[in-house]
Amino acid sequence: MKSRSTLATWLGSLDGSRLARVLGARPDAVSLPEPRSLGELADRLQRPGSVALVLPRLALPHLQVAEALAALGVHASRDALAKLLGAVDDATTRELDTVLETLADHALVWPDGAGQLRMTGPLRQAWDTPLGLDAPLGELLAGTTSDELRGMLVTLGVTPPSAKPHRLAALVEHHSDPERITSVVAKAPVTARKLLDRLAWAATRQPQFVVSGFPGPDLEPGARWALDRGLLIQDRHRYGPARMPAEVALALRGPGWHAPFEPVPPWPRSAPVTPAETDREASAAATAFVTHAASVLAACSAAAPARLKSGGIGARELARIGKAAQADDAVVRITLETSYAAGLLGRDGDRVSPTEAYDAWAEQEPPEQFAVLLQAWRNLPLTPTQARDEDNRALPAIAAAPPCDGCVQARLGLLAAAAQLPAGQGAQVASDLGPLIAWHRPLADSSPQDGTPFAAVIREAELLGVLARGALSALGIHLRSGDTEALSSECRRLVPSATAVARIGADLTAVVTGTPSARLAALLDSVADRETSGTASVWRFSAGGIRRALDAGRIPEDITADLTAVAGGPLPQPLSYLIADTARGHGRVRIAPAACVIHGDEPVLLAELAAHRGLVALGLRQLAPTVLISRSAIDTTLAALRAEGYAPVAETADGTVRIEKARPQRAAAPVPPPRGTSRRDSGRISVAAQRAKAPAAVDPNALANQLLAAPPTTPEPAPLDGEVPFTTDTEEIVAGWAKRLPYSDIRQLAHAIDAGQAVTVEYVATSGSRTVRTLSHLALDPPYLEAWCHLREAERVFTLSRIHSVMPE
Repeated sequence: MKSRSTLATWLGSLDGSRLARVLGARPDAVSLPEPRSLGELADRLQRPGSVALVLPRLALPHLQVAEALAALGVHASRDALAKLLGAVDDATTRELDTVLETLADHALVWPDGAGQLRMTGPLRQAWDTPLGLDAPLGELLAGTTSDELRGMLVTLGVTPPSAKPHRLAALVEHHSDPERITSVVAKAPVTARKLLDRLAWAATRQPQFVVSGFPGPDLEPGARWALDRGLLIQDRHRYGPARMPAEVALALRGPGWHAPFEPVPPWPRSAPVTPAETDREASAAATAFVTHAASVLAACSAAAPARLKSGGIGARELARIGKAAQADDAVVRITLETSYAAGLLGRDGDRVSPTEAYDAWAEQEPPEQFAVLLQAWRNLPLTPTQARDEDNRALPAIAAAPPCDGCVQARLGLLAAAAQLPAGQGAQVASDLGPLIAWHRPLADSSPQDGTPFAAVIREAELLGVLARGALSALGIHLRSGDTEALSSECRRLVPSATAVARIGADLTAVVTGTPSARLAALLDSVADRETSGTASVWRFSAGGIRRALDAGRIPEDITADLTAVAGGPLPQPLSYLIADTARGHGRVRIAPAACVIHGDEPVLLAELAAHRGLVALGLRQLAPTVLISRSAIDTTLAALRAEGYAPVAETADGTVRIEKARPQRAAAPVPPPRGTSRRDSGRISVAAQRAKAPAAVDPNALANQLLAAPPTTPEPAPLDGEVPFTTDTEEIVAGWAKRLPYSDIRQLAHAIDAGQAVTVEYVATSGSRTVRTLSHLALDPPYLEAWCHLREAERVFTLSRIHSVMPE
């Protein structure tokens, strides 16, 4: 409540322009209806969900300052913060002031008017141990008795006051002086000094894995000496070892240690680049991409790709589409994901098909087509070219994976990082922008490839023309600002309109410079085979392509007329001859569908069968006076003819009459005796088996007495059968999403979530592979389960419906 009141007071002290900056920086927290008071506005600005949306957008120095402030505790001055960060010179001090002003604009950190810096509660809770420091001494001593405080003060040589609050204040005051701490530790035994030094620096070196459990009577060597002086505090109400107060850790790290603070971004190696060079390369990349994208979607329209049982479009379908569109895997994946996000593709049963919106998109000019895909790429909740998972298995496209905000931030971080490069300069190597992106968006998903961070998103930006010659193009500038009108204008400037004319040569090729129009591409695809795509597309004419058009119902005259119209003149003689020769031989042999053939020596009888009204359902068709074909199977045709009074016979494949003789039904052969058993013993075994099968005589009275004496064992009904309610809300939530789990596994998983225990599950990944994983730190976020995966040693998000079994750890 005090944090709320100080924030409301600070908001009230701002002028109109500064308050507008705060509201503009946190539009997610200022939603309709408008807040009725500054107190209500302060409540909205401190909502955990609102703060969680801001954190991924902060740069590295903002997070470093916030973490340092969280480590200092509730009461921290700007001077103490500057000292901890090592901001002593004028340049670093100005950078710190700039960072604090930015945090204030986001209503995350603000001055309280008493010389102290205040931080919103959810931001403070973002770190369990900021800077590797535990809670302050006053917080750790909350459960300590007055006698224990007195013992610590006496051991330190401080006269203890009479009241507990005064004793606590005296101990906190003593430990607030780093010189006193170092003086006390200097007199400690060697084992205690080593223990304290290790604990003070442990969190700054590498993560420490502590086995949970009640503190036992056996302490580490030197721990008792530190506990008696308040240098370590044993928490009776918490699992784990003794804890070191933040004041003690900072004192032992020494005055030379400072919290990390990097206000200056890491600039990559740069090279001069002119706007004309950037525009030229961006135009070439965008034109090539939109041409390939149109080919990819045309291939999907011709043959809708099939979806995997686990969801998404698999590697085989991706390879087929890439081959048909003459595009590599990265372009295919970007096109499919952006088109799906823009509504050009949709799920249609077990396939992914173009929607009606695709038909309208295909009729647009390439600049408008490219603008739609580019805007969809900016907000994609994934990295489309990430083709492998952490197990190096192929990932499907359009797999409906959980949304990844870190992927969006990686894209926005790239735009922000490239925009900060000096004017007229670009990175010599585009991959060198990775550290700069990490500085602007440290919480973004880096998606490293071959050890290079942000390589995937950088490569995507180059393919789309957003990044050209290591610099942000005009497309990227307007994509970053979110100005759709300006972006569409730049697309029209850099991406040429569609070409409706083809250059047809005597070598039976058609060359189209630029992006072919939808009508031209459809015409050439129907009569020729595409060989290359990009800034120039090439089709090759062949007898197979002309025959494909004739099979689709085209006539030679129409094919010649359409090609003449797009060529702007008469066709080369070789192509005219190819069309005429192919048409001359087309249809000389015809194939009719038939399930069986009816033939005989009497034309009158076969004509009667063809005209018989009772045989219309067979689909009879007379090919010759003595030959009929039937669209029905041979047995169906036989039965129908016999039902009408005819006496046909069936033939085998070699033309002989099929003999319809029913075989008598016989029992299966007797089961042979087991191996190693003689024939003489087999009879004994058979007789013994018969005796075993015969029911033994049962005394009803004895059976009744046994049943009455037996204790009641009524099975516990499962809530899944609707007989009783669930024990906890967590069980009901898990049961609603984990449809594959029996109730026993649901109860076990729900108990692990509520009790914070580890659990082992059998999980089926999106690639279809089964793995057994041990999970801890479970957090339920239906339909997902967030947990620490011991197999990957990282936090992972698991889909509840993909958990097939649960085992105790």
